[in-house]
Amino acid sequence: MAGRRVALKAIDWLAFAERVPPNQRGMFNALKTRSDAIAAKLASLPEAPAAIDWSFYRGAVAKAGMVDEFEKKFKALQIPEPVDTQTSAINAQEAEADKSATAYIEGSKARIAEYEKQLEKFHNMIPFDQMTIEDLNDTFPETKLDKVKHPYWPHKPIAEL
Repeated sequence: MAGRRVALKAIDWLAFAERVPPNQRGMFNALKTRSDAIAAKLASLPEAPAAIDWSFYRGAVAKAGMVDEFEKKFKALQIPEPVDTQTSAINAQEAEADKSATAYIEGSKARIAEYEKQLEKFHNMIPFDQMTIEDLNDTFPETKLDKVKHPYWPHKPIAEL
């Protein structure tokens, strides 16, 4: 059993706690408490199960051969360990999530660079209270009215308002 205990992955609770949003902190604490309780219970179990004293039962059971039959069946009993069928699927999901996260991070960096350019534009522009209409149209071309194409007020199609 100690071999299986060593094989279990250790959870880095500090790194896990950093990623938990504040509104899910209670669920995280409940999970950690339950995990610690299960780990303590597993640690308290003996390495090997207690040996059965078959000679005691041979003297206590009146029917001859019954204890020998039980002993033979007990020694022949093999309890299969469950086969891990989910780790490969979880690892594939994790790899795909890593790719998705990396793509999102790259996209976010590109958006951040674009937003920083826009922010720099706003920092360097003339204050609104000192702008003329020409300065406004140069800084924000989308505000320019096309009086030739739409000669009547509001100088934009109704659908664009």
